Parts: sequence; structure tokens; C-alpha cells
Amino acid sequence: MEKSRNLKYFNELDDEGVFDLTGIAPRKPSKPKSNKVPLAIQQFVQHQDDSSKTITTTYKAARFEEGWLLDSLAPFYEQYWITDVLRKIKAGKEASVYLCRSGTQVDAPLVAAKIYRPRMLRNLRNDIAYREGRVELDEEGREVHDSHSLHAVITRSNYGEQVRHQSWIAYEYTSLQALHAAGVEVPLPYEMAPNAILMAYLGDESVAAPTLNEVDLEPGEADLLFERLHGNLERMLATGRVHGDLSAYNVLYWGEEIALIDFPQVVFPEHNRNAYAIFERDIRRLCEYFIAQGLSLNPQRIARDLWTARGYHIRPDIHPALLDADDPGDRNAWKQLEQAK
Repeated sequence: MEKSRNLKYFNELDDEGVFDLTGIAPRKPSKPKSNKVPLAIQQFVQHQDDSSKTITTTYKAARFEEGWLLDSLAPFYEQYWITDVLRKIKAGKEASVYLCRSGTQVDAPLVAAKIYRPRMLRNLRNDIAYREGRVELDEEGREVHDSHSLHAVITRSNYGEQVRHQSWIAYEYTSLQALHAAGVEVPLPYEMAPNAILMAYLGDESVAAPTLNEVDLEPGEADLLFERLHGNLERMLATGRVHGDLSAYNVLYWGEEIALIDFPQVVFPEHNRNAYAIFERDIRRLCEYFIAQGLSLNPQRIARDLWTARGYHIRPDIHPALLDADDPGDRNAWKQLEQAK
């Protein structure tokens, strides 16, 4: 409840001073029911680093957003990855994406910066199904072996939550690196900062590539595009990865270019007993879009064929967290899961 209330205030403050592309004056934020801003929000605003305000941007950020935005992007400015923030492309519950002018480090005029929301406003408590079999990663994408940090993660201390937050971001960046190298159509990742990822941008300066769910395909396009995505899914499995949250909402579409996006919850089939159930859900959600576009598809068969073609076994759809140690039937199910590993 507290996280939800903080997120509500974040959204209201984030709306302050939002400009559209025609230069219309900023709209007023909606008035909260209570004038008392939660202490967590007050402390967060007070602790923004004023040093980053020396950076000037074309994009006019809201009062609350500005400090968080510039603090997150400061490493990219310092290393000449970017020179300007032009506008916000997308605002989401987990992260926002900004269009940036490239610096000398990038051989492209524009790049996209994905900035994660403050840890206190993100809920990582429901990620157990994705995290099984994953080690913690630091801000360099390296495995965390420090016993103090690992213990903090287990005990869910504030520091431990910070480690988990950083690991969540690192998994997206390292997955983009591995998938791009394997020929999967994902944005080229340029650099990672403690709270942001810089990657290739799809679109032009005035319009970002829409997600596939916003596109109605022309006759004949749907078959070719699904076949193309099917090939991407094959290559993803060949790298030992499952997206974990795939749908038409996570595929960018721009002319003849596509890009699969949003990989922080990536799952590893060899180490996660829920991987097939998650993969099958990915296929079903993606197929829902193409069925609506007129294709006749069998999501269950497609998922099974892709999965078994890579030599993976289909295991019982039972999550360990749902098993009761005092129930004989659940104990037997646990033994079967262990034997199937």
C-alpha cells in the first residue's frame, strides 16, 4: 500500500511541467487527496544531487523528475555517450525511456536511454519465479560473490534490496549484449550506468517506433513477421534465454525493422524449473496478437516444438514456493522436481 501511494505521488510530481511537441503550456498536475507528501518521497527529493543540474537539456523535466533523470544520465554525459536529452519516449511503471542526442562514442545521431524508477517505487517481491537459478550481478554485470552482499539479499535489508535492484538492471543489459551478438533483433546496448541503460534507438527524431500492439498489419505482412519473430525466439533459446514477459507490447515495429525489448526478467531454462511455463505464456501472448491479425496458430504446439527442438525437457508446472513442506503430496512433488533437474 505504501509503495502504491508513493508511486501515485511520483506520477503526480512527474507530470508537473510536461510539454508536448507543439509548445503548449504545461498542464497542471491533478491535486492529491491529501496535501501531505509521504516521508519517503520528501527524503528522495531532498537527496537529489544538485551537481547534475549543471547539465542543460532540451527536454524540460518536471521538478521531481529532473534530479533523478540527470543523476541517472550523468555517467553517459561524462563519457561522451550523449550530449542532450530531447524528449521522453515512454513512461512506465518500472522505467522511462528518453530520446537522447548522441555523443562522440556513438556512430548514430540518436540513442535511447532507459532509466529505472527509484527502487522504493518498484516492487521486486513478485519476481521469485524469474530469479530462480540466477546469481546476483553488480553494476558492471559481474557475479556478486561478496558474502555480506549475498546475505543482505537473503535478509531483504535495504542494502540487499539495492543489490537486487542493480542485478535486475544488469540482467537486462547483459542479456541484450548476448542476444545481439547471437543475431537476435534487439536494440544494440551501448553502456550501462548504475540506474540506466543506453541502447540503439528505433524511430526518427519526431516519432519513436510504435510497439506492435499499436500496429495493424497489411495483408500478407502478418505471416512474414510471425515467421521472423519465430526465428528470433529460436535464436533466443539457443542462447539459453527466455524473455519472460513477451507480447506485442514488447516488440518495436518500424518499417522493415523490429526490435524485441524489455529483458530484466529474463529466465534461464537450464536453471529455472518454471522456464517452460513462462516460455509457453510468452508464446501464447505473442500469438494472441497474430491471431487477431488473421493467422491460425496453435500457441501450445509452437511452444512445445521450439522448446523440445533445443533439447529442453517439459517439466511439471509447479513452483517450489507453492509447495507445502508438511504435505506428503507436495513433498513427493518436490522430490520429483529435484530428480528432474
